[in-house]
Amino acid sequence: MSQKLINLNPDLKRLRDEGYFVQIVGGFLVMREVPYVNAQRQVKQANFISSLTLAGDLTRTPDTHVAYFDGEYPCLADGTPIHQISHSSGDLVLGNGVTAKHSFSSKPSAGYSDYYHKMTTYAALVSGPAAQVKSDASARVFRVPEEEENSSFHYTETASDRVGIGALTQKLEGEKIAIIGVGGTGSYVLDFVAKTPVREIRIIDGDEFLQHNAFRAPGAPTLEELREAPKKVDYLKGIYGRMHRGIVTHPVQLTADNMHLLDGITFAFLAMDGGDAKRRIVERLEAMDVSFIDVGMGLELVDGSLGGIVRTTASAPGKRDHFRSRVSFADGGEANVYSSNIQVADLNALNAVMAVIKWKKMRGFYRDLEGELHSSYTTDGNILTNPETT
Repeated sequence: MSQKLINLNPDLKRLRDEGYFVQIVGGFLVMREVPYVNAQRQVKQANFISSLTLAGDLTRTPDTHVAYFDGEYPCLADGTPIHQISHSSGDLVLGNGVTAKHSFSSKPSAGYSDYYHKMTTYAALVSGPAAQVKSDASARVFRVPEEEENSSFHYTETASDRVGIGALTQKLEGEKIAIIGVGGTGSYVLDFVAKTPVREIRIIDGDEFLQHNAFRAPGAPTLEELREAPKKVDYLKGIYGRMHRGIVTHPVQLTADNMHLLDGITFAFLAMDGGDAKRRIVERLEAMDVSFIDVGMGLELVDGSLGGIVRTTASAPGKRDHFRSRVSFADGGEANVYSSNIQVADLNALNAVMAVIKWKKMRGFYRDLEGELHSSYTTDGNILTNPETT
């Protein structure tokens, strides 16, 4: 991906053509082996790093004049620090294996026109003094990386790295996720998970995508698409496969005969009705020692308005005793308050948000002080409770 992206953009290609050792790493543009002088007047090499603003696979004007530097503080030829570019210092973990020790600020009056302008300006600021100490010191090393980035996405994910949470996002990279049921809530779960760098997303659902689904799922199908009555999984892969490489579809209902479709997963979201099918899936996931989250919704129409509860229940190895007291396996939907099949898109989305946030908590992305295992949101009163915690 890095080589293709560089070749598509004149500013990035010019950097590489002129001998600068540049690479796309996550949402960063990295210039490697830039020579500089340290306080002991020694010539060293370090990396310059810039956030990368893209429109698809095309670069835009740099969104910031600040750049990162992963080395000792650079100096003039006599060992005097280059104070005029000072911004902040401290060990920084930027994500995707990229680290830095300083950030620098050098802003031309009209800003940087492109990434060639930005990166060569910063390289010249520190490599110029290095060339005074060592005549052959140059940032133009005429080398390219041996291996390019292997990404879960079809285009570079810049959202995390530009706001400094790339290292957190990496915690999700190795996941193989199953989403069982991609109706109203499950389709929103897919929407959110597809924007993370998980290795694989298996979507399992045997139903067709019909008119009522269009009003409970993210996006907006055309009339022509609805006429074709595609399988839900195929319709949704057609959308999210544009972004994420790892979407695998299974247009079937899980039964005792095809439970092998869950083999190898590391996490599962259950967004399906109750009944024996759910019981068998839960038992299989427990036997596999896999963590999972089950979602549910119960709405009632009373006196001309809707009210009810949205539920998220997590199960993890060593933390499963609560699950059967909170989730019903009754046929035709959940018992009592969850027996209604009324659903609306905003609450489907909320249910998915609650589930995905909990998954990210379980993986260390979000802080989790209570370790809640069961949460419920009540529409009347806007009440969120966590009656089950670790």
